[in-house]
Amino acid sequence: MALIKEHVKQEVENLPEFTTLQDAISYFESNINSDNKDYAIEEIVKFDGGGKYLVTCIGKEEHVEKNYLTKIASVISSMDPAIAPIEDIMELLKLNNAYIRNLGISILRDFGHEIKYYIVKFLIGDDRDLRIFAINVLGDVDFAESRDMLVELLEDEQDINVAMTAVDYMAEIGEEKDIELLESLKTRFDGEFYVEFAVDGAVKMIRG
Repeated sequence: MALIKEHVKQEVENLPEFTTLQDAISYFESNINSDNKDYAIEEIVKFDGGGKYLVTCIGKEEHVEKNYLTKIASVISSMDPAIAPIEDIMELLKLNNAYIRNLGISILRDFGHEIKYYIVKFLIGDDRDLRIFAINVLGDVDFAESRDMLVELLEDEQDINVAMTAVDYMAEIGEEKDIELLESLKTRFDGEFYVEFAVDGAVKMIRG
């Protein structure tokens, strides 16, 4: 038994210590041993820019086996949200691959309240597509303040596509006191049949 423990200790001691991010990345990319690759992933995240690199690995899933993607997601989730590449993680939700999107959602959920700043940043921005994206993130991560943030958005939103994306989610999380605001969208977007259809559907679901 002592020989086995000594053998394990020797293997651990043989794992290299990295002085640069590039050294750790090179070790990860060139190694075929699963334990060594896992070790490299844990070391990469310790370097400045390491989290960003690991997110790119998730985004290029065809180059990385799924078991390593799960390990990478776990390591990123354990990062301090103050230094985690949250905007890069949010970009994963734009990809067509459902598995990768779900990994991104899982990571963001682990960051919890810390992602609020990034969502608000997109919601109040001038880019319509980013506002729609932020709404989708709210729905995907089941954020505690999702309803309040969508209500605030709908009070002034002038883009029909952004507003209707929000209405779709309000159908699921809205409250009866939000119905007046939803009905007001029919006036704001007067003559738009889709608005009437979406609002009526949302109101019906809210009322049950």
